[in-house]
Amino acid sequence: MTQYLLAVHSVEGQDNYPSEEAMQQAFAAVETFNTKLQEQGQWVFGGGLEPADTATVVDARGGEMLVTDGPFAESKEQLGGFWVIEASDLDAAMKLAAEASVACGQAVEVRPFQAG
Repeated sequence: MTQYLLAVHSVEGQDNYPSEEAMQQAFAAVETFNTKLQEQGQWVFGGGLEPADTATVVDARGGEMLVTDGPFAESKEQLGGFWVIEASDLDAAMKLAAEASVACGQAVEVRPFQAG
């Protein structure tokens, strides 16, 4: 089995859910998807993220710790949540990503982890 990152994309300032009810339905659908992954032995880890404006960037490459508020990338598109899954191949991971996209109501990117 190979591990894949399923990354949920959100757009800053764009309301992903038209109502509180729609958001709660998405949360329930994601929980159902999470349970399925766990029952099938494909779950490694997953979670939703707070908005990008809550991020803190730490850079200690110069020998001192430099801390900056806000996201690393100045972009409207941000990572909203993610899953780390195990799948037999890319096609299987993409099929799960399609289910994840339907569950959370957003686009989901699939990326394999480096072999190592």
